This record gives sequence, C-alpha cells and structure tokens, in this order.
Amino acid sequence: MNGTLAERVWAWLHETFPERQVYVRSDGRVQFFTFGPALQAALAGLSLIFLGWVAFATVNVIFKDRIIAAKDHRFQQAQSAYENRLADLQLSYDEVNGALVSAEDKFKATADELQAKQNTIMGFLDRRQQVDQVLTNSSMPLPADNSAAGSGRESPNDALEAPTPPSSIGSGNYGGSSDITVNPQPVKPQPRTAKPAHASLLDFSGAVGRLAGVLFGPKKEAEISPATVERHPILKRLAAQTERVRRMGTSETMLMARAQGEAADGVKEIQAVLRHTGINPDQFQQQLNQSEGVGGPEIPLESVHIEGISDTAFQQAYLRASAVLEQLNELLRGMRHVPLTTPVSGSQFERSSGFGPRVDPFTGHYAFHPGIDFAGPWGAIVRATAPGKVVWAGPRGSYGNMVEIDHGYGIHTRYAHLSSILVHVGAKLGEGSPVGKLGSTGRSTGPHVHYEVWYDDVVRNPRNFIEAGRHVLQQE
Repeated sequence: MNGTLAERVWAWLHETFPERQVYVRSDGRVQFFTFGPALQAALAGLSLIFLGWVAFATVNVIFKDRIIAAKDHRFQQAQSAYENRLADLQLSYDEVNGALVSAEDKFKATADELQAKQNTIMGFLDRRQQVDQVLTNSSMPLPADNSAAGSGRESPNDALEAPTPPSSIGSGNYGGSSDITVNPQPVKPQPRTAKPAHASLLDFSGAVGRLAGVLFGPKKEAEISPATVERHPILKRLAAQTERVRRMGTSETMLMARAQGEAADGVKEIQAVLRHTGINPDQFQQQLNQSEGVGGPEIPLESVHIEGISDTAFQQAYLRASAVLEQLNELLRGMRHVPLTTPVSGSQFERSSGFGPRVDPFTGHYAFHPGIDFAGPWGAIVRATAPGKVVWAGPRGSYGNMVEIDHGYGIHTRYAHLSSILVHVGAKLGEGSPVGKLGSTGRSTGPHVHYEVWYDDVVRNPRNFIEAGRHVLQQE
C-alpha cells in the first residue's frame, strides 16, 4: 500500500510539474536547463514559504499596534480571570473559616452548657444526698443546744441545713458552676401581713415571667448554611458531634424530671406519715412557714435564668425539682420534731393502759384516758421522744411529777408519775435525752410512765405517732 501511495504522489508531481526545459542562446550557442518535477515542486514550496513570510511580515508591520493591543487585552482578561478566581477562593476560604469558627463556637457552647447542666445536677444530687441521709437515718443525733425552744410557734434551730457544695448554684466558682440570676422585673404588690399560700409550691406562672422570657430570654446563635455544611466534610462531622452533645443534654432534663418525681414521692411519704399520726400535712406545712418567718416577693420561675444554660426545659425541670426538694427538706426539719418513738424501750416494759375510754382503776367508773401507760421497773430512765424545750418540770396534780416538752409547731409531750425529774424548765433536749426516772407519783397504782401527745392544744393518741414511727423504720 505504501508503494502505491508513493507511485500516486510521484504521478501527481509529474502531472502537476511536468518536466520543462529552458533554452538560453548566447553567442550563437544554445544551452538548455532541464527542470524536473521534484525541483519544480521544491522551488514552488520555497516560493510559497517566502510569500507567506512576506505576507506575515507585511501584516505584522501594518497591524503591529493592533496585534499588541489584542495580546495586551487577552493578557488583561487572563489576569482579571485569575484575580477573580483568587478572590472567589479567598471568599470561599473566608466562608469556610467563618463557618468553622461558628461551628466550633456552637460546639463549645453546647459542650459548656452540658457541663453546666452536669455541675448543676451534681450540686442538686449533693443536696439530695444530704436529705436522703436524714430520710434514711432517723437516729441521727441532734445537738442539745439546737433543739426546739419556746412556744409552739417557735422554730427549731436544729433543722437540716444542707451546705451548698462548690459545684452547686451560686457558688461563684468559675470552674464549671452555674449561677442563678433573676431577670429584673417589677415586683407585684405584696400584702402587708403574711398569709399562708393556698397554691401549690410548683404552681408558678404569670405575665411577669412571660414578659421576662421575651425581653431577656437567650438569643439564638447564627445558623450555618446547610449547603456550606454539606460541601465540607469537616463541618459536617463537627455538626454531627454538636448534635450528639445536644442530645446528651436532653437526657439531663429527663434526669431532673425524674429527680423531681422522686423528691415528690418523698414528700408524699412524709405526708402519709403525718396523716397516720392525725396531723394535717397542709396545716403542718403552714405552721412550718409561720414558725420560720418566711416571706419575700413572688417571682415566677419563668423569670429565673441559670447562667450558662439556655435550655428552658432543663431550667424549669431543675427549678421545680429544687422547689420540691426544698419542700421535702422543710418537712424533714419538721418531722424531726414529731415524737415517733416511745419514752421507754426494752423487754422489761409493757403497755399497761391505752388511749381512750377505760374503767378508771380508782373509781371503777368509765372514764377517758388521755395517754398511754408503760409499766416498768422503778427508777428506769424515761427519755424524750423528740427534740424540744422543757416548759414544765415538777409536781402537777394527779400527774404527780411531770415533765412537759414543747417540740415546736404546736406539738407537746408529757411524761407523768416520775419518781424524780432530771431536767429543769427552759432546758433544751434532744431526742432520747433523759427527762426523769420512772415512778408512781400522783394518781398512780404502780410504777409506770404516763405518756401524752398534744397537737394544737388537743390531746392525740400517742399510738398513732408510735405506729407512724415504726412505719418509717420499716421503710428504711
């Protein structure tokens, strides 16, 4: 095939440039030159190249300025495109860098909020643990100088005061604690005299709280464009981690709600114990508030903000749980002054007479017995059944030698027929403190202690208090 192509080319050259002869006559002589097809083709090619160069040089000379201007224009266009591309890259970098900084800030804010929630929960759990220790250890001793004193409206000084741990609210520790700050709002007019509130401790609402949430609520952070997140895997992973940490924070809210429920169960248990003794829990709560002299403006929970935490649901759950825990704490303070034990204990003692109607041992007539009698050996120690202050110590008619103790909150106990008295009026006693020795003074047929419980100036059945105390011990 190669040979055929060469033959065609050779044939085309001979056809296009046939052999020519040029004759030259000079001095009667004739000479001729023969130009073959190859030479003619070479001369033709050289001529075309020369003519092309001449044309190019002519055009270049004539249109030099235009050519230079066109080249300069193309260079400027290339440079402008390069600069625009560089600017686009810079804008893209700035966008990614800004998005990354924003995502890092959001992640840090989410992580810091989670840490603040955990520190807040730790402080709450510390307080809850101290309350539980009292709830599960009824035999915890009380200082003798911190017992109830004065009249039935006087507050005991030995109430449980849970110290605030370093990580709890208001500690001022910047290592991770949170501070409760109340948004400044006008306080509603308050009555001039304190009155017991009939609303629930958890029922806090009103326009002030809602207005505070609108004016002073946490501001939303700038959102990152989803398209920007999708274009960059790093931002996508960081956004996923931020969402994971945020979901972890929602479990903290559920934990606080559960803690509120457990504290509410504790309140219900104490209220059930009080009902078993015959004491109205709501009335007892009012007496606690009146005896302790509490008060102040009513600020709705919606206007309270925990510094470092923007989760409204968690804030409300924590504040409500704290309110219930405080109610539980108050009831525990009062319960420690409710007589739930017997003045004597041991196998050598037995109940010889109960509370209520009976046949009088002296007259043989039906009569009412306002207490419980515990018979036992002469001179046995009779002990106080709850902390309080001695308001009577001496002979008192048919009671014989009697000691009466004011436990606060309208609760009194009496110990009668003692052979000797070991306390004096005004003495502050703790639970289990000796008050006297068992005897048979006054209207008595033999050695025993007559034990009475009074609440709101009405004599109550001590058996209900003792059974309630046994119920508490069984729960422990």
